[in-house]
Amino acid sequence: NSWTYTFHVQQDIPGLIDLFGGKDAFAARLDALFTEPPGTSKWTFLGQFPDMTGLIGQYSAGNEPSAHIAYLYNYVGQPWKTQFRVRQIMEIWYDDRLLGIPGDDDGGALSAWYVLSAMGFFPVTVGKPIYDIGSPVFKRIQLSLSNGKKFTIIASNASARNKYIQSATMNGKPLNVPWFSHSD
Repeated sequence: NSWTYTFHVQQDIPGLIDLFGGKDAFAARLDALFTEPPGTSKWTFLGQFPDMTGLIGQYSAGNEPSAHIAYLYNYVGQPWKTQFRVRQIMEIWYDDRLLGIPGDDDGGALSAWYVLSAMGFFPVTVGKPIYDIGSPVFKRIQLSLSNGKKFTIIASNASARNKYIQSATMNGKPLNVPWFSHSD
């Protein structure tokens, strides 16, 4: 629905923020997305929008075009809200039971969202070699890269309670933005 597609402008996030009237207005609209009720019964709503499963407000965790939305707070200087929302989505809609993934994971996109988000990052803009930082679930993750190098994420004290990143470094240097590049 329009709640989802309003935020489906990954190719020009700064331009979208400007259209909303700036960072504060954009953040307020994101907040509204996660809190706006369906306006009708859950079953009537899902009858009209069958792909809108995994709802948190009007945010649909079960619909692939919504995958990047929680990470958009990073672009308005509110990365703690990205960290909160990503963890909230994982805690509410993903588990190891039969129906432990919201929506239809036929192409693996929802599983991939969870795996990447649990590691602490997600590519918001398809084709752009940037990964937005969320909130790592694991205290240590090591990825083996194709060039033989290792990419290690260390999230000291990571837990459900300690989901907010206090500081970050990349190769020993302060990381002062909530993203990193593929070349890093």
